[in-house]
Amino acid sequence: MQLCARFSVRSCHSLRLAVPVRSFGTTSPRVWAWKSAAVFGCFPLKSPLAAGITYTSRARSMGTDLRASLARKPCAVAPPPAPNGGKFKVAVCQLSVTANKEQNINHAREVIEGAADEGAELIVLPEMWNCPYSNSSFPVYAEDIDAGGNESPSTMMLSDVARKKQVTIIGGSIPERSYDHLYNTCCIYGRNGELQAKHRKVHLFDIDIPGKIVFKESETLTAGEGLTVVDTYVGRIGVGICYDIRFEELAMLYAARGAQMICYPGAFNMTTGPLHWELLQRARAIDNQLYVITCSPARDPTASYVAWGHSTVVGPQFGEIISKTGHEEATIFADIDYSVSDQRRLNMPLDKQRRGDLYQLVDVSRCHEGSE
Repeated sequence: MQLCARFSVRSCHSLRLAVPVRSFGTTSPRVWAWKSAAVFGCFPLKSPLAAGITYTSRARSMGTDLRASLARKPCAVAPPPAPNGGKFKVAVCQLSVTANKEQNINHAREVIEGAADEGAELIVLPEMWNCPYSNSSFPVYAEDIDAGGNESPSTMMLSDVARKKQVTIIGGSIPERSYDHLYNTCCIYGRNGELQAKHRKVHLFDIDIPGKIVFKESETLTAGEGLTVVDTYVGRIGVGICYDIRFEELAMLYAARGAQMICYPGAFNMTTGPLHWELLQRARAIDNQLYVITCSPARDPTASYVAWGHSTVVGPQFGEIISKTGHEEATIFADIDYSVSDQRRLNMPLDKQRRGDLYQLVDVSRCHEGSE
């Protein structure tokens, strides 16, 4: 028995349901889907009975484990065994960004190498670290990552330093050119210097806050079409970029895929940064019982887009702040221990307490993979 729901962003009342029942008569003991829809407030009904529907039977008789497993489709997978006991040091590099691309690349190399020399095994860079954050800059600084070599000097540097220093790099993001499209793209490099994954920003930053800020990434950039979870030497990591952090569904899917950490390179601004930056990080960490790391560019008051800064490492126990910068350029370090997440999940077993009889999170791409 499954409940499939699809929401429209325009109206909650456009919810469509495929309900596996034989009839909607009051005598049918199998009808339980309507209550699931009503949880979201999507039907203006006083109760299921007001529609002549009886909610009984199998939903209540389901075992706890079965109900929990139905809350994720496909079923959630457990995090993999962590390499090295799940303990390592992470460095978060809040870089100053200039209009000189070569200078940005050389400076990033120096900072990464310095962090590796301090014992960091995972190094995280900011969003758009090789260029100013502006729609006018993205086409000018864009690189063909797939072509590599001289066509992508930024990623060539990341690959080289990852191999030489034997570190895993979450390479912030740079503007990527692919055929006729531009993307906001994060590259993940392993200790051997190989490209392990590439995340294209899924949710473009299009906002208009009157009197505060207007920015439309969609004027130049194309949204990515996939989620990114990658197995690295320091564990299974999900990746989002900046505005992606606002969409809790993405983090929930990453957790359901067994991610032990989510990294968000991001450049929140002086309007949304003070209000939401830390709040969103802590929420994603608490809800999904995993580590969350964000990395911002350093603040430049003279830039057309002024970043908030405050790169942060958030823990899985209580959404605790483990390490945090101010707004200036800085590299912060934090000790990661995945056993902390494991213990939190034992103490508060949310995955075993979900109500698959009332709601369900569908990982569309995993479902498609399973049907092929």
